[in-house]
Amino acid sequence: MPQPDHDQDLDRVAIIGMAGRFPGADDVPTFWTNLEQGREGISHYADEELAGSGVEPAVLAQDGYVRAKGALEGADLFDEGFFGYSPREAELLDPQHRVFLECAWHALESAGIDPARFEGRIGVFAGNGLNTYLLFNLMRNQRVLDSSGMYQVMLASDKDFLATRTAYKLGLKGPAVTVQTACSTSLTAVHLACQSLLNGECDIALAGGVSVSSPLHGGYAYESGGILSPDGTCRAFDADAEGTVPGNGAGIVVLRRLADARTEGDTVDAVVLGSAVNNDGSLKAGYTAPSVDGQAEVVAEALALADVDPATVGFVETHGTGTPLGDPIEIAALTRAHRAGTDERGYCAIGSVKSNVGHLDAAAGVTGLIKAALALKHEAIPPTLHCERPNPGLELDTSPFYVNSALRPWPRADEPRRAGVSSFGIGGTNVHIVLEEAPAPEPDPLDGGDRSTGTTTEAPARLLPLSAKSAPALAEAAARLADHLEAGPGASLGA
Repeated sequence: MPQPDHDQDLDRVAIIGMAGRFPGADDVPTFWTNLEQGREGISHYADEELAGSGVEPAVLAQDGYVRAKGALEGADLFDEGFFGYSPREAELLDPQHRVFLECAWHALESAGIDPARFEGRIGVFAGNGLNTYLLFNLMRNQRVLDSSGMYQVMLASDKDFLATRTAYKLGLKGPAVTVQTACSTSLTAVHLACQSLLNGECDIALAGGVSVSSPLHGGYAYESGGILSPDGTCRAFDADAEGTVPGNGAGIVVLRRLADARTEGDTVDAVVLGSAVNNDGSLKAGYTAPSVDGQAEVVAEALALADVDPATVGFVETHGTGTPLGDPIEIAALTRAHRAGTDERGYCAIGSVKSNVGHLDAAAGVTGLIKAALALKHEAIPPTLHCERPNPGLELDTSPFYVNSALRPWPRADEPRRAGVSSFGIGGTNVHIVLEEAPAPEPDPLDGGDRSTGTTTEAPARLLPLSAKSAPALAEAAARLADHLEAGPGASLGA
């Protein structure tokens, strides 16, 4: 494998940590296992379950009501004392903010970053979805509104305060920016975080998004011609695709300039080579319609900024909503952008995580990014579900792409493994990011390696300290560490 050019590290951004909660997966390792094994996280409900969750009988009786959702288990639970909240404050707080706070803590833990001891500045770039908890729960409880006051309700509910609340509770002193571009929110947040790092505004950045809708277990009304599936299944790229499925989830990546990550010995999951963002403007059929031109331009710009040959990109995690209009436009745009660099056919896999977990709204883009980073890390491309017969309108036979419908090994070749990630928001904000596999780690002296010679010796014994706020939490942390070491016996203990 070619050795990386260290001079380029200054212009690249490393993913040094990840955290998330997804339908069917409470953490990133479980998420990857589900992807590998082709498990779907969409839940299908009986009327009794939905009624118990608070869905009105009149809603259940509607024609076209689909009893399916990518539900997020435990989204109604929150350890308010851990973050210094009173029970009443926690009661007011948007569940999206609660889940994001918890994920932000876990993301920093995964990167080995303690904000209290970190000497640089840590930023946070993030967004969330519509606060349906406010609409359907708090606004129906006049007692709570009267006792708390609308100012406190607003502080606990408004999207504006997601990033700054996270910065306040975790002691982060870099830029704290709430990002809102509809479905592309979290990937836009990653793009802006990378720019902030490269501009020297911060030294570490958290970037991601969250979507939690009320009721937690529910369905949706199917509308002909809309983006939602009539049967609760997302068949991205399939000839019978009719839409996506709503889902709840959260995802955060921890970013650092690659040069700093290598100097500090961070574990790097993947490297951001380049990213781009644009908007379709007015030259399209309507406000909610996608545009081939806008999508093609953002992919081409990201590839140009990454300075890579499109023929070296082996996997693209697409927006992939499984709509009869959206999928052909997306593949046409990808084909146009990649054709500028290669005439090869069928060499690049495409996938859509929405076939696994549904459309996670503001968290959709970062979920796709985490999937692509894990594919690079584990040297395998997981399957896209429910694509039995590719849509002829995609014209895949003449394109660089094929739908990856089974777990596929992704071995290293002469060029580093690379992946693209796309996310497109209603309203036309398009984002594309180009990833590369992590550089080969240098031998760690703490694990028996000599950085100067590259030789290895028997690793010394290591003390692994653990800390928690309670005895049960400490026991749980010890169990998680044991599971991690058992699952990856070759993991570096010095990282």
